[in-house]
Amino acid sequence: MQSHAHAQAVIIGGGVGGCSIAYHLTLMGWKDVVVVERHELTSGSTFHSAGLVGQLRTSSSLTRMMRYSTDLYRRLKDETGVDPGWREVGSLRLASSAERMEELKRTVGYSKAFGMPLDLLTPRECYDLFPPMSLDGVQGGVYLKTDGYIDPTGLTNALAAGAKSRGAKFLTGTRVESITVRDNHVTEVVTDKGTIQTEVVMDAAGMWGGDVARMVGVNLPIIPMAHLYLITKPIAGQPLGLPTMRDPDLLVYYREEVGGLISGGYERRPAPWFLGGIPRDFNFKLLDPDWDRFTPLMESAIKRVPSLETAEIVQLLNGPEGFTPDAEFLLGPTAVRGFWVACAFCAHGLAGAGGIGKAMAEWIIDGHPEWDMWRLDVRRFGSQYGSRDYTLARTIETYAQYYDIHYPAEERQTARPLRLSPAYHRLKELGAAFGEKGGWERPNWFETNVRAIHELPVPQRYEPKGWARHNWSPAVGVEHLATRERAGLFDETSFSKIEVLGPGACAFLQRLCANDVDKPVGSVVYTQMLNPRGGIECDFTVTRVAADRFMIVTGTAFGAHDITWIRLNAPTDGSVYVNDITSSRTCFGLWGPRARDILQEITRDDVSNAAFPYMTARQITIGHIPALALRVTYVGELGWEFYAPAEYGRQLWNTLWEAGREFGMVAAGYKAIDSMRLEKGYRYWSADITPDYTPYEAGLGFAVALGKPVDFIGKQALKRMNASREGPSGRQKLCCMTLADPTEVCFGSEPIRSNGKVVGWVTSGGYGYSVGKSIAYGYLPIELAKPGTKLTVECFGVEIDAVVEKEPLFDPKGERIKR
Repeated sequence: MQSHAHAQAVIIGGGVGGCSIAYHLTLMGWKDVVVVERHELTSGSTFHSAGLVGQLRTSSSLTRMMRYSTDLYRRLKDETGVDPGWREVGSLRLASSAERMEELKRTVGYSKAFGMPLDLLTPRECYDLFPPMSLDGVQGGVYLKTDGYIDPTGLTNALAAGAKSRGAKFLTGTRVESITVRDNHVTEVVTDKGTIQTEVVMDAAGMWGGDVARMVGVNLPIIPMAHLYLITKPIAGQPLGLPTMRDPDLLVYYREEVGGLISGGYERRPAPWFLGGIPRDFNFKLLDPDWDRFTPLMESAIKRVPSLETAEIVQLLNGPEGFTPDAEFLLGPTAVRGFWVACAFCAHGLAGAGGIGKAMAEWIIDGHPEWDMWRLDVRRFGSQYGSRDYTLARTIETYAQYYDIHYPAEERQTARPLRLSPAYHRLKELGAAFGEKGGWERPNWFETNVRAIHELPVPQRYEPKGWARHNWSPAVGVEHLATRERAGLFDETSFSKIEVLGPGACAFLQRLCANDVDKPVGSVVYTQMLNPRGGIECDFTVTRVAADRFMIVTGTAFGAHDITWIRLNAPTDGSVYVNDITSSRTCFGLWGPRARDILQEITRDDVSNAAFPYMTARQITIGHIPALALRVTYVGELGWEFYAPAEYGRQLWNTLWEAGREFGMVAAGYKAIDSMRLEKGYRYWSADITPDYTPYEAGLGFAVALGKPVDFIGKQALKRMNASREGPSGRQKLCCMTLADPTEVCFGSEPIRSNGKVVGWVTSGGYGYSVGKSIAYGYLPIELAKPGTKLTVECFGVEIDAVVEKEPLFDPKGERIKR
């Protein structure tokens, strides 16, 4: 072991993920890479994967990641001399219901936006591609010719061969026993064969990933799920070269296997496996066949492919695979410096293995991957997933609904309620229709406001059509307009709140924030934190509470991500402390033209514009309650956010509610917030702004203090953009568009066209009740980013006329906010 006493990186796990990361780290120039595998390569869950490879995802970044994988698989044999078994036969996805056909039309739309050659087919065209199928109930399908399937063992061995040829070492039959952490940084990996000094540890241990992570005090939400598929002998008369096929309405998939078929699916009653810990000797092993659980899938499989009824079955394979609560990978850095994660590939790791390796290598070496990885980022899961039972309930729900149609704004149903605002029971009494985010119960709207729809003028009684009617209520429009005309009270307790304090807090935040946060106590600053290439990693407000103390407020879902980014960049000399204070503070937003009148009724503090200007914060007393008031807005109206210790929460809500009733104030939910923020052009991180885009491209240059005397992260990249021929916005800019048909609503990823050519896709959209228009945002080439430019947006296969607008659409001078 002395020859491996030190490594630049130690990768734990010799499956397809670990080997791909080793391949790409060495490709980028790291030679001293060690892969530690407790048994043999692929011996965990890789070896029994069904091998289907589909590239199209609902985001551009993830689609590009999958497309990179197939590009890599095509060339691996020539490069390494090892055949990965790539078979580019195409993929077919069927619609066996009218609702599924609508979904496929939408899929074809965003495939065009992402540059994928997806074709919408008639039932007969589907049959011509896959003759063994029955057309009973088939309404159509889609076909992607560049998809296929791959041999999991062949792919893993090819990636390992490439890594070995550039210097990587593979230690099989070596078990990791512990990982040493000093000052929150990994320093060594202890195995049963010796110790390896290293500053980078990659947890690529698949369904064992949680066991490895616990060695450094990190929790990973991974549940081993027993996945079933059958393998037949060759079937007489079956043609060769069949595409892979999925029929999600019947919950099943198929692929050719040496003249026979593999067929599996996602059953409604899935089976988690060995929740108490996976046996140490579970290598190259499978579970006993479970025909009782597979029978409903078998019946569906025969319904679509009748030849399976008489086919001779070789095996019903029952293999455990690591799944997460949202059926997406776990990738990225953790709160422990140098400890990285790439595991739990949820039965489609082979499709993304190449891209996973590339992304992780770039993340480790460059500090950021080429593609936005938020959908797969391990930091998307909050602390509630430390509960095995909570994680289990969510994972079973996701697995059972894997092939379902997932409508926009769909809500999870299991393990609720969990995190409750102090005002929760009062909101329930007022008729709140709750959604959930980050484990928090949050009002989407209030059903009691629906009856007020009849008080609105007929032109304002808006109703969307199609998918937009799912998870929607006319109460949203009532709450939106009432806030604009009078006032709305919003429970925002779920917002993530981060405290940064210490003698070095200001200097530290100045280095991380693009805007200047070295302002007087009581200042509120809107800013982004950037990566080295200038992409937006975080988006939030920073309030200076004291000379050495700041409060950051960010989105509910982004707290774990943002606090990890901050902590990983924090000094280790004790000059800065970073604390999550989310649960210790309640937060209510009061906004609207009458907000000041309402607040003045219940406080003796001067809340006039002169005494309490926009983007400032003060400690005030509301009734009997001490609260930190921030004069900010995410809806584009006069108002405040009130932060108080949690024990005052219920009384604070009641005090504000009683004071507002005589002014016509309504209780309002998050759907109204989203509608109002679209009208004002306020960006939403993970949709409108991501690590893929800079503040200049996103129209947020006003929040960049390029002249401050601090070399903040990303500053040099922004300076280069400023000096480039294209100018600070580069070649693209985030633009506001409105659709000619107000009943058509965009959800994201719809293709945007100019003169018939795809020029971008929608990042977010919705209906603006005050402006009476369907609004969409998207990045456009600079030459098209001009108000008045005529475009089209494809919604479910229909081209809708659109026009670029000058933003914001509502109150363009911001007069309502600052009065």
